[in-house]
Amino acid sequence: MVGSASQANWPTTDPVFAEEGQRTLWKDSAVPSGPVPQLIIDQANRELDALSETLLRLGVTVYRPQPMNFVETQGMYNYCPRDRLLVWNDIIVDVNMMYPCRDQEIQNYSRLLAQARQVVTMPRDQGLVLDAANVCRLGDTWLFLESASGNRAAYEWLSAQFPDVTIELCNFYAGVHIDSTIVPLREGLVMLNADRVTPDNCPRTFRDWQKIWVTDDMIVPQDFYQYPYASKWIAMNMLVVNPETVILDAVQTQLITILRKHNIDSIPLTLSHSRTLGGGFHCVTLDTRRQHA
Repeated sequence: MVGSASQANWPTTDPVFAEEGQRTLWKDSAVPSGPVPQLIIDQANRELDALSETLLRLGVTVYRPQPMNFVETQGMYNYCPRDRLLVWNDIIVDVNMMYPCRDQEIQNYSRLLAQARQVVTMPRDQGLVLDAANVCRLGDTWLFLESASGNRAAYEWLSAQFPDVTIELCNFYAGVHIDSTIVPLREGLVMLNADRVTPDNCPRTFRDWQKIWVTDDMIVPQDFYQYPYASKWIAMNMLVVNPETVILDAVQTQLITILRKHNIDSIPLTLSHSRTLGGGFHCVTLDTRRQHA
């Protein structure tokens, strides 16, 4: 699944999104509100189309979400399908998202939901909060980032729902999602955000793995429009297509060089508004089936 920026909107009635101004560490400009400018939407969609075409050339079957008027529904967008659904084998978890208005996005993934053997819906009235992008899936081992977008109650619920999965609770980043902090590249090799992860808090799962530590000077902070909905670490938000190939932002030349040293080819593409809209190449995709698990 590759997302879409069409009719993207910054919600004006979502009570949790309204608190963004108090939570954010960015104080140089206000949190946006209302429809996303059409120029940003158009450019983002051109780049998402290029990503889709690249995946198709690699032999990947690509789906796109159904359109929705998020201004009219006071929703957010289809830009980040990774946030909305948690997929494990033929089961899909309908999570209870940090921003309640984003729950409506499930309506746009009916084709995907129809292929699932089971859709498990997280309760909406028990204090559970989870964006699917708080979970990093490593086969039958998952990492769960406890943060603003994934609380301990959701971790306990998920553990009860999937007793055959080992779910390790992580506490190295209090912001939101896990995928700008940890990038499993292949079995035995992981890329880690050295600004957040240390040898002391590194997940036990990676104890015997080779680690690539990414420091501040190794990334290029990207520009944004008015307000950075994602941090500079969106630079690490790459899509691992297979153990030898990743898609990442073309400006991250040092990361490309490092990956080459580990025999991983990079396909450099562009998401000009990854910080504006809050999603890099991992965020704007959702892999549902893989040959390389």
